[in-house]
Amino acid sequence: MNMKCNPWTMALVGAGLVSLPALMQAEEKASSVMTAVSSTTLSGYVDTSAQWNFGTGNARLPDYKFGGPSKADGFNFNVVQLRIEKPLDEAEWAAGYRVDLWAGPDANTLGTQSTLSSGSSDFAIRQAYVALRAPVGNGLDFKVGVFDSIIGYESVEAGNNPNYTRSYGHTIEPQTHTGVLTTYRFNDMISASAGIADTVGKAINGRANPPKAESFKTYMGSLALTAPESMGFLAGSTLYGGIVNGFSDSYVENQTSYYAGATVATPVKGLRLGASFDYLAIHDLDGETWAVGCYASYQATEKLSLHVRGEYLRDRGEQKFFVDGVGATNPDKVLGVTGTIQYDLWKNVLSRLELRWDHSLTGDGIWGGTNPDANGTLKNEVLMLANITYKF
Repeated sequence: MNMKCNPWTMALVGAGLVSLPALMQAEEKASSVMTAVSSTTLSGYVDTSAQWNFGTGNARLPDYKFGGPSKADGFNFNVVQLRIEKPLDEAEWAAGYRVDLWAGPDANTLGTQSTLSSGSSDFAIRQAYVALRAPVGNGLDFKVGVFDSIIGYESVEAGNNPNYTRSYGHTIEPQTHTGVLTTYRFNDMISASAGIADTVGKAINGRANPPKAESFKTYMGSLALTAPESMGFLAGSTLYGGIVNGFSDSYVENQTSYYAGATVATPVKGLRLGASFDYLAIHDLDGETWAVGCYASYQATEKLSLHVRGEYLRDRGEQKFFVDGVGATNPDKVLGVTGTIQYDLWKNVLSRLELRWDHSLTGDGIWGGTNPDANGTLKNEVLMLANITYKF
């Protein structure tokens, strides 16, 4: 037996206050715990912003996600994310986990409170899943638990997006699911995902409404194509498509979300283009909600990058998605343009300046005003904001 102990520990053993077998067992347990957590990583970010909406009166604003009157004309702490993760290693039967915790006002917008929650609390679980790999072909990966939706050009995590404010396409997409997702990469060019979840809604452990949870589930699938190195300047470009279909925990009707998107490299160094299409169909309701987005990003220098997004929203009929709290509707048609300048001055800090313009293409003005219970009079809504995010 060979065990190294410091003089103080050996003195305790000599005095009979600690037994040698107990000491060995304690050290073995400590060693086991340290081995288990040695590959666990801790990361996250703190997200802040300052926003100015042009004009007087901002009681009613465009309804894209994580925006709204509560952030207009002032300074904002948005959210802090804490990520605890053990990634999958190269083992055939690899296992790990990931937990993304949110705290702050945006956690209420994320709204993943479970069915047992009493309401908003400035806290949310963005993701919490067990990650597994089975040695099937090139490796079959699983997520079991709560995970981000598989469709969309933009991420729930603002710092991963080219622009800070979210698009209308992102707003109409499903956001979080509770279920099982499997992913398989056939080769460097083709990968696919398929999954089953409780609902298309964001509530953790939510069930289909009407209560037929034993037979009504949500099903999802996606396919991604990546251009190989042999395609020259197009190498790394991606084409992605996905569908999510099922009952939500808020609508009685079944609903289907369709998504198609692409990111394209160009011959111009540092320039990338993108496009997205989102279509939401709420079954048994007349109408349509869909959005088209176009993106351009240019890495001008090592620290400076420029990003532009143009988008068009069509939202009409019984299923009209963008409905405010007083029951009136937002415009049937909206045109939006967003420009963002990013300059990474400090290490680990994302700093951006953004200008956004939303324009109603319908006849009546609806935004602005000082009374949230009445329609506004503006057909144009313009904001300027600064975003500072520290990533750790």
